[in-house]
Amino acid sequence: MSPVFGHGRLRLYLLKLLEESPRHGYEVIRLLQDRFLGVYSPSPGTIYPRLARLEEEGLVTHEVVEGKKVFTLTDQGRAELVDRMDELADLEREITASVQDIAREVKEDVRQTVRSLRQELTQMARNINQEHGRDSRDAWRGQKDEWRRQREEQKDEWRRQREEQKEEWRRQKRQWKDETDRWKGEWRRIWTETWSMTGFPFGPERGGDVSAEQATANDAALGQSLADFVSDIRSGAAETRLSDADLAACRAILEEAADRIKSRFDA
Repeated sequence: MSPVFGHGRLRLYLLKLLEESPRHGYEVIRLLQDRFLGVYSPSPGTIYPRLARLEEEGLVTHEVVEGKKVFTLTDQGRAELVDRMDELADLEREITASVQDIAREVKEDVRQTVRSLRQELTQMARNINQEHGRDSRDAWRGQKDEWRRQREEQKDEWRRQREEQKEEWRRQKRQWKDETDRWKGEWRRIWTETWSMTGFPFGPERGGDVSAEQATANDAALGQSLADFVSDIRSGAAETRLSDADLAACRAILEEAADRIKSRFDA
C-alpha cells in the first residue's frame, strides 16, 4: 500500500475522510480497513500522530465526546482540499485500482486453494488404494464425498467474496461520481462568487442601451458560462496527462479565444 499513501498522501486522505464527517481515530482506522478489504490496516501509532499534527497546523480541531476525541475539519483544512482537488482525484483513482488488484489476488488465492485441495485428495486416494486395496474403496468414497463438500464450500465462499467485491466496486464508483459532482459544483460556486466581485464586463457604469438590471443579469450569466467552461475543461484534462506541447497548444487556443472576446467588447 505504500505507493498509494506515499509523499504525504495519507495526510491528504485523512483530510478527505474528515471533510465527509467528523470522526474519531478508531473510526478512521476502521474506514481504511474496510476500503482495502482488510488487507491494509494502519496502526494507531500511524493515525493518531498524523491527526495531532493536522491539528497543530490548524487544519482540524477536536472535541471530546463520550471520552473520545472527535476530529472535525476546519475552514483552513477545506481550503487545502480545494487547492489539492486534482491530486485528490488522482489518489481516488489509484485507491480504486488498488482495491481491484486486491480483489483479483483474493480470487486467485481461492482458485489456488481449490487446485491444491484437489491434488491432495487425489494423491490421498491413490495412497489408500495402494495400501488397502479393495477394502479401502469405501474410505475413498468418503474422502471423495468430503472433497466434494469442501469444494462446494470453497465455491460458496468464492461467490460470496465476488459479490462483496462487486458491491464494493459499485460503492466506490458511486462515491467517485458523487465526489466528482460535488467538486465540480464547488468549483463553479467559487468561480461564480469570484467573478461576481469583479463587475466585468457588464455593469451600470458601462452605460449604453443596457439597463442596470439587465447588465447585472448579463454579468451573472457570463460568469456562470465561464465557470461551466472552466469546469468542463478541467474535467477533460483530468482524464489524461498533458505534455508540454499539449499545454502550449491549449494556451494558444485560449489566448486566441480571449483576443476574440476582447475585440467583441471593444467593438
